[in-house]
Amino acid sequence: MAVIHRTTLTPTKLELLTTWLPEQPWYRGKAGQQPELVKSGGFRLDDPEGEVGIEFMAVTDTSGDQPVTYHVPFTYRSAPIAGADAALVGTTEHGVLGQRWAYDGTRDPVLVTQLFALIVGEAEPQMQSTSDTPDPSVTGWFAETGIKAALVSTTVTDDPDGTDLLVETAPDGRRLTIHINRVLRPGQDTDEQALGHVTADVPLPDGTSARTAFVVVHAHP
Repeated sequence: MAVIHRTTLTPTKLELLTTWLPEQPWYRGKAGQQPELVKSGGFRLDDPEGEVGIEFMAVTDTSGDQPVTYHVPFTYRSAPIAGADAALVGTTEHGVLGQRWAYDGTRDPVLVTQLFALIVGEAEPQMQSTSDTPDPSVTGWFAETGIKAALVSTTVTDDPDGTDLLVETAPDGRRLTIHINRVLRPGQDTDEQALGHVTADVPLPDGTSARTAFVVVHAHP
């Protein structure tokens, strides 16, 4: 299980995202306007090898006329991924673990594999800020049973609507599109054609929360 350390992080994740978010095609802020970010939820998954930190973070930008909540899957590593410079969000100094490389997790094969495992019921979501504690508010669902969390390839595409992961499963060679909702709208639901999804609670301005689709799965045409 992942261990959550109560320590410093320099720069912080929100500081890294302040620079990184405006460069993304799904960013809703105005050009030239610096986001003002607060953490507003999320969850974690465990890496079976215990090497990679996996976090699905919700952050809210309050700089515009209306707050916008973004979904940022992160991975944290003790060394850089060869050939993945374009996916690097930034580096940070962890008070216990030392230098860490923070990546856009949609480009990290460890996160993609564990996300699919969550969808098909083979991984258990964990609390975002508490060690060794399952998070029952996060739900993974897949319409079919007997699907194994084994992937042989992944292609990643960003556009203004979010991030699509085109995955091929093993051993059947089935092709699925895992859509990452990058802009979270509380109460956002999945459509009837979805084969699977991941839903979690997102806070509302009045202090309540609403079920929201973080991830939606469709058959690839």
